[in-house]
Amino acid sequence: MDILHYTFFQNALLGSLLASIACGIIGTYIVTRRLVFISGGITHASFGGIGLGVYFGISPILGAAIFSVLSAFGVEWLSKRRDMREDSAIAVFWTFGMAIGIIFSFLAPGFAPDLSSYLFGNILTITAADIWVLAVLAALLGIIFALFLRPIVYTAFDREFARSQGLPVTFIEYGLMMFIALTIVACLRMVGIVLAISLLTIPQMTANLFTYDFRRIIGMSVVIAWVSCLGGLLLSYHYNVPSGASIIFFSILIYALCKGGKNFVRLTIKKEQYGN
Repeated sequence: MDILHYTFFQNALLGSLLASIACGIIGTYIVTRRLVFISGGITHASFGGIGLGVYFGISPILGAAIFSVLSAFGVEWLSKRRDMREDSAIAVFWTFGMAIGIIFSFLAPGFAPDLSSYLFGNILTITAADIWVLAVLAALLGIIFALFLRPIVYTAFDREFARSQGLPVTFIEYGLMMFIALTIVACLRMVGIVLAISLLTIPQMTANLFTYDFRRIIGMSVVIAWVSCLGGLLLSYHYNVPSGASIIFFSILIYALCKGGKNFVRLTIKKEQYGN
């Protein structure tokens, strides 16, 4: 318990809670609308912004945020065109972002920062500024989903029905794509580019094992994500392994246990019914 007295660990605990709230909210929309592959493309495209930020001497996180939002809008626009398949549009921005990031990080003058921290993440290095970003993002997502949950759910499940109800479907989709990109960037220091999409999908998949209600999935996802973060932090501290990978490993372990437990209960009930 002595580690709780360290500021960096306190920041990690608070940051993981705020990130769990943000990921729990927007991740439910991602899983419901089946945007996992698109989100993965945006995640990897963000590396282009990091490379540009390093080259031009601005914050790599700011560069990643701008590049990710533009990539999200580009994927959304191209995927709606009849002459471009959605997976092709994702591949274009995915590979373009990674290529730009690698090129400009090598062309950057002077000493380049440790890019592996952006690829794999380290929650123990998050700062007070990162926490404020996560806090503002989590608050905005909470307010937006609380006020406009019904239009968002309509758009996620059936965009044509939502359009028939007079809802601004295009505006909602582009707005939520922007928040997906910003949430991914905000979580880069925690789990990195390689693993960021896992925090946006695995807790939601675990919650979806027990409920199909949109609100309940959000609530359960937040709890599962934070438990995963806490377990990953303890695993990282005790065994001196990367925190980002530990968090994702713990979240997958929770999913596997829940999935196995649900299947066991289902089989037990079937056997009892068959025996009777």
